[in-house]
Amino acid sequence: MRGYKVFSGSANIELAKSISKYLSLPLSNAGIKRFSDGEISVQIDESVRGKDVFIIQSTCVPTNDNLMELLILTDALRRSSVSSITAVIPYFGYARQDRKAVPRVPITAKLVANLMQTAGIDRVATIDLHAGQIQGFFDIPVDNLYGSIIFNDYIQKKHFENPIIASPDIGGIVRARSVAKKLGLDIVIVDKRREKANESEVMNVIGDVRGKEVILVDDIVDTAGTIVKAAEVFKDKGAKAVIACCTHPVLSGPAYERVESGALDELIVTDTIALKRESKYIRVLSVAPIFAEVIRRVYHNESVNSLFI
Repeated sequence: MRGYKVFSGSANIELAKSISKYLSLPLSNAGIKRFSDGEISVQIDESVRGKDVFIIQSTCVPTNDNLMELLILTDALRRSSVSSITAVIPYFGYARQDRKAVPRVPITAKLVANLMQTAGIDRVATIDLHAGQIQGFFDIPVDNLYGSIIFNDYIQKKHFENPIIASPDIGGIVRARSVAKKLGLDIVIVDKRREKANESEVMNVIGDVRGKEVILVDDIVDTAGTIVKAAEVFKDKGAKAVIACCTHPVLSGPAYERVESGALDELIVTDTIALKRESKYIRVLSVAPIFAEVIRRVYHNESVNSLFI
């Protein structure tokens, strides 16, 4: 077979190393440097001609730099005569602007999809896109894995007495229902009103949480305002405990302080984004095994679909 190589940008080196460890394949060498004005310089330090190449790079903060790293790495590899390029993007940045909700705004998710395809990416593998329809913004294959794959085993090992799954808003019902179905649990929904970006006001709870352990399920935890306020409402409604399972720990602004001082008992996240600091209230589960398996299956032309089941 042609053979394959795995490269990494600088967004999340530890995750890339973990993935390569599961694959028993060392990361390939690419020099990523900065000119004095901040421009990104890339040089591939080994032969890649005819190889299937995988680039591991989350487009998290600093989003623009990490996105440009991915695009420039792709261009360098494409010009080095690789056979194919698969971008493994654990966290897909700019995904929250996925439609024109109000006049005269961009659709950044589509713009980023165009940039990636133009650069020469042949396939994308990611987990918990903010909106599933983003897959349709690409004209190349996109494997959008489910965060519930990571969280379900952890939830079962907690042996809760009376657990219930919760969606933090109407838009997350599909995601929460998927987890609830896999675990055989009921679901409740938080009805909230968002006044402006990154701020939310929890208004009501649709369902009964009295005496139950509430498990909030979401794709992103950014400023943590939504999940902490939701936890307060659940506790007011009689919930015994509230934990949150959020795939992508953006955790910007006052997020850490809110998590550590609020009503949330535990926040479970993955390592799609490296934490800025550790916290006893935050538990990190690794996505390295599942992305390593995706890489292996894509290279061997095996089905990825079973990973969604």
